[in-house]
Amino acid sequence: MKATVKSLHVYPVKGLKGIDLAEARATERGLEHDRRWMVVDPAGEFFTQRSHPKLATVWTDLLPGALELSAPEVGAVQVPLVPPPAPSMRVRVWSHVVDAIPASREADWFLSEYLGEPCRLVYMPDSTRRASNPQYAGDGERLVGFADGYAYLAANTASLDDLNARLAAKGHAALPMNRFRPNIVVSGAHAYAEDQWGELQVGEALLRAAKPCGRCEVTTTDQATGEVRGPEPLATLATYRESREFGVMFGLNLVAVRPGMIRVGDAVRD
Repeated sequence: MKATVKSLHVYPVKGLKGIDLAEARATERGLEHDRRWMVVDPAGEFFTQRSHPKLATVWTDLLPGALELSAPEVGAVQVPLVPPPAPSMRVRVWSHVVDAIPASREADWFLSEYLGEPCRLVYMPDSTRRASNPQYAGDGERLVGFADGYAYLAANTASLDDLNARLAAKGHAALPMNRFRPNIVVSGAHAYAEDQWGELQVGEALLRAAKPCGRCEVTTTDQATGEVRGPEPLATLATYRESREFGVMFGLNLVAVRPGMIRVGDAVRD
């Protein structure tokens, strides 16, 4: 397989807009800073684009020592990359209830005003250990931040090209890769080659396939506007990429075997 890393993307806050990077450090929990923050309601229940598609319109940026959030008409707010010590709170992300640190009162006010309901921004400290499902992640404790279930999501440009060709045949416009919110985008492989990937050498890092990524209604949300535009791509994917075990599949979840730097242009070796 003569494949390379086409692009890298990190999503510091679960559900918010991602950041394109030229290089990133692969850690045991995902790309550095990926989904270490999450928006929750006052009781600690997590927000996602499934219930709050407007999250897609909150920009994130990594600055020296700070994470910046910005949104139309409400300006911007910065929070430290490592929040100061504070009493933790219990938060829920899917079936996991874990400890998190409130990140910033200013960020709470900013997000509450923009989203139109009370919410808080929380951070997962290193002391919180949330593990992926060992049925797919394999032996050992495979950590993950606030991502849905696994530390990494890889996507294949040839697979998106195939999907877009099918959409075009039905009279639909092509979709950008950001509909699928991947961390690592690979080019140079054939369509759906990811179905057969095992361990991948990606730059200095070694990643291992966990499971195909089952897709949800977030893929029907325009990541530029927050507008839900369903039923595509789920309707078309369901005609040829549906599994009884994983649902409608696109992309591949992975876990870290060995951390290391990954750069755009690096070879991807299976």
